[in-house]
Amino acid sequence: MHVETHGRASLRAFLRAFHQYKNNKMKTTIGGYHGRLLRVNLSEHSYKTEEIDNKLILDYIGGRGLGSKILFDETPSNVEPLGPENKLIFATGPLTGINAPTTSRFAVVTKSPLSGTIGGSSSGGHFGVNLKSTGYDILVIEGKSKSPCYLCVTEDKVEIRDAKGLWGKKTDETTDIILSQTDPKAGVASIGPAGENKLLIASIMNEKNHAAGRSGLGAVMGSKNLKAVAVYGNKKISNINKTVVDNAVKQWRTFVGESPLTKDVLKEYGTPALVKVINHYGAFPTNNFQEGVFVDAESISGETFKELYFVKRQPCDGCPIACARVTATPEREGKGPEFETIWSYGALCGINNLEKIIHANYNSNNYGYDTISAGSTIACAMELSEKGYLTEETNKLIRKGLGRDLKFGDEEAIVVFTDLIGKGEGFGKELGMGARWLAEKYGHPELAMHVKGLELPAYDPRGFHGMSISLATNNRGGCHLRSYLVSTEALATPFAVNRFESKGKPGLTKLYQDLTSTVDSMVACVFTQFALNPDHYALLLGSVLGIKMDGNALLKTGERIYTLERLFNLREGIAPGEDTLPKRLLEEPFKSGLSKGFKIEFDTLLAEYYKIRKWTKEGIPTQEKLAELGLIEEGKFL
Repeated sequence: MHVETHGRASLRAFLRAFHQYKNNKMKTTIGGYHGRLLRVNLSEHSYKTEEIDNKLILDYIGGRGLGSKILFDETPSNVEPLGPENKLIFATGPLTGINAPTTSRFAVVTKSPLSGTIGGSSSGGHFGVNLKSTGYDILVIEGKSKSPCYLCVTEDKVEIRDAKGLWGKKTDETTDIILSQTDPKAGVASIGPAGENKLLIASIMNEKNHAAGRSGLGAVMGSKNLKAVAVYGNKKISNINKTVVDNAVKQWRTFVGESPLTKDVLKEYGTPALVKVINHYGAFPTNNFQEGVFVDAESISGETFKELYFVKRQPCDGCPIACARVTATPEREGKGPEFETIWSYGALCGINNLEKIIHANYNSNNYGYDTISAGSTIACAMELSEKGYLTEETNKLIRKGLGRDLKFGDEEAIVVFTDLIGKGEGFGKELGMGARWLAEKYGHPELAMHVKGLELPAYDPRGFHGMSISLATNNRGGCHLRSYLVSTEALATPFAVNRFESKGKPGLTKLYQDLTSTVDSMVACVFTQFALNPDHYALLLGSVLGIKMDGNALLKTGERIYTLERLFNLREGIAPGEDTLPKRLLEEPFKSGLSKGFKIEFDTLLAEYYKIRKWTKEGIPTQEKLAELGLIEEGKFL
């Protein structure tokens, strides 16, 4: 830097300029980031901008990881999930906005009202890119507004606007109104009536049909009287070595474009392609996990779905996979359903009418709640009803809404009750609280198919034994997306393993958990794991951040993130004893199908998993492991 000086005033100006230059050099923003966090206090209707510590980015990357660290540091222990002290964190990652495949996503992190665990989800569409284009990387929302409001963030201003006129409206109508009030190209994340009513299975919906779906995030947003967040701007990421990054992106595109699953299957049929595959293995949970084979799987398969209801593909921003579908029935049009939704409203409830399933999905998106949790809770209610465990008063409520008693295979029930859940009316209000709550109320908690309060997905662990330990130890509960061992046990990607073999599964689970922690933190789509390995991720991430990184370093970062989440759960009273599965799955082998007779060696798997993680026999991270990961301070409460 060269400055000519003339006299004392010029000298003072020079010194100010020099110190500013020096400070700017010392505060160089790490690659892929603007380096800015927006903190909004709804109680005070105020906001402020903060710098993001580069060390936090290097230790936790962004997205899920950085959101989890902020939540851990800034919330008191045993914080009430629906209280004003809980925080709702929207976080992009270093790959957001650099035009890499599948990286338009964003993460939402909070304490879950459904499970009490660390809660979080990621979502696609274009909201993540819109948020990054405002010049902010992370949005932290705290407190509670006195009245309904929505947040509008651009690169020039932050506004907390009145939303009384939007309260009670569904997510599609809410989105249209906010777009008309802001910018037609804005990203809008909103809640529907389910979130307003603080139903524990409520989601946050962006672009109407994309969901940050699991953990009850919408209820937290509703508890803050926050109807929506609208974001748009034109800020670009400029602090990257474009040549180096473009070469790494090219490698990603090549591998994603050549993998059979990402190149062909998901593009052709979307996620519903899995229906026939999982059913073939005899591990497609049917009638609330009482069976593993659905005899009418063809009726709800990806092939049938494409033939009868497919309109067009609608990819997330910049995604070459394009797994999402616009669909239509003679009565309605919307997006989806995905595989998990077809299963939860279909086989899990004993229903083979795909059109009814699609309508139930549309209801769920418009009202704003999680389809996996909703379908699982309805299936639980069906079993409670068939076994005579519901009270007569409750049966009257059901008959009032449905016109008859509830049972498996009642295709009208999923349409009726997905409407009532959204409205928070009648028996729908109870269904909106989740399967664990419902089963415990009626004295039969064993009929709720969940882990740590979060309902299980469409892969019965009796047919995929690696998934048993993956689901049981997941930090947010019964979720498949944090360690998708189905890729090896069912899809032979990137290699095939014996699905009934226990040996090696705990180590494979840890590998996938640590890897997915980093993928979620970048923020990239989990489907890239069908095509990429840790070194591929490390090459692009290191190129963007401007550091040298290999696959081992990447996995160590993922292990730090996963362990921090474990510490959060332990601090919040989630006991290691909750690392288990429903009794039915552990004690009742299937009686038919290709998974018939196999029993999970669960205790052996869990003990080996704890050993590999260097946790105690009770499932507590050791001081040695915490020191290795730089988490001694975070683990002081142990």
